[in-house]
Amino acid sequence: MSATVQAQETKSDPYAAPAKGALPASGFQLDLSRTALVVTDPQIDFLSPDGVTWKVVGESVTEHNTVENIGRLFAAAKQSGMLVVVSPHYYYPHDHQWDFGGPLEKLMHNIGMFDRQSPLAPVKTRSGADFMPQYKEFIEDGQTIITSPHKVYGPEQNDLVLQLRKRRIDQIILAGMSANLCVESHLRELLEQGFEVAVVKDATAAAKLPEGDGYLAALTNFRFIANALWTTDEAVKKITA
Repeated sequence: MSATVQAQETKSDPYAAPAKGALPASGFQLDLSRTALVVTDPQIDFLSPDGVTWKVVGESVTEHNTVENIGRLFAAAKQSGMLVVVSPHYYYPHDHQWDFGGPLEKLMHNIGMFDRQSPLAPVKTRSGADFMPQYKEFIEDGQTIITSPHKVYGPEQNDLVLQLRKRRIDQIILAGMSANLCVESHLRELLEQGFEVAVVKDATAAAKLPEGDGYLAALTNFRFIANALWTTDEAVKKITA
């Protein structure tokens, strides 16, 4: 393939990796004995046509085959005996009484995203806050850790880091929704907490709005700051090796 053709193909795909990057390799080496798969928001409101965000995230979810790829990661992690952790997003009635919030917070509250009746009431089956049905065999197996909910984007307000530290986990394979919000926020906080984090780039997706393409914004930052950036094929191969 000529350099001109390759450049044209790369230009036509805004998500393609650069032919030659400027950043050094991190030297990340996966050690399955101290690694967990962390999945953010594997819930109907983000990943299903029945969810309240589908009009803005559906194109990206479909394009990256996100639903299937997250499922493949769950299956591979369970096959290998790897610790699996889910960091969900829930809102209760008292959360809707906040006095201020950013644009996306306002949107999430306005459309009833991840709404639950109370912290004590069970999640309504097939509600937007419920886990995707095809993931339940992995999440509800009695082995997966389901953390307390994160409330804005990052895990600063839930027990994710505590659960990982208590199991001497210091490497993370990170996936879920959505790329430039909860996934990137979890990535940044976990890095600040001293974890090594590999992001699975096609096991996430993001909104496309007039304000911008959230996936493209996240992908740039993943390349800059994640210890590794893999496809689902690459991640599954490493997990099941």
